[in-house]
Amino acid sequence: MSWSQDEERMLAMIERHLTDEDPRLAARLESFNERVERGERNRRRTDKKRRRWRRSTVVIAVSWLLIATLIAMLLVMAFHNDAAAVPF
Repeated sequence: MSWSQDEERMLAMIERHLTDEDPRLAARLESFNERVERGERNRRRTDKKRRRWRRSTVVIAVSWLLIATLIAMLLVMAFHNDAAAVPF
């Protein structure tokens, strides 16, 4: 939701008054805002990396599961054929 023009004007007046009255506090608040924005950008990058990491982990796990299933099926088929070939 965007600010109305009156609200933006009032906020600008408050900001100017704060800067005139206490410039050190205004500078500290500006520094804080910059650090918060930087942290949000880093968090977005980290979230993308985590999603990519999770996706690759799932792909690797599914691949290993398929390989293990195929090996198990081959072993079962081999033992089944060997058992059928042995005469009693």
